[in-house]
Amino acid sequence: MGITIVVIDGMGGGIGAEIVTRLREEFGADLGVVALGTNSTATEKMLRAGSNRGATGENALRCSINQGDIVLGPIGIALANGLMGEVTKEIAEIVMNARGRKILVPMHHPQVKIVGLENRTLSELIGEAVAEARRVIEEDR
Repeated sequence: MGITIVVIDGMGGGIGAEIVTRLREEFGADLGVVALGTNSTATEKMLRAGSNRGATGENALRCSINQGDIVLGPIGIALANGLMGEVTKEIAEIVMNARGRKILVPMHHPQVKIVGLENRTLSELIGEAVAEARRVIEEDR
């Protein structure tokens, strides 16, 4: 397939792991998946879910994010101080300046309200993000 998706997550890594699992269900082993965690727990969980490779921390994100044709993760990866402070302003900049198309899963944050979104489950939102990745991949063919 030749496409690589970078999945970024932090905290417990549950959202990233679910994204990786769904990507594997949708695309199988043909898709390259790189897990980039803001902490080692998140990275490890995404690796166990089926990522090809993984790395942890701000410098790993800086060095590896441009391997992705698509960057996928919760919206907090693009917000300074997102994921309960694990996302520094530098990480948010790295994410937004990455060459790949960003697909962000909207999440509730105490200080951020995203208006105009239907109230859907996390599973539904992840499914929509994976479907969007499919559309992007098909557009690029």
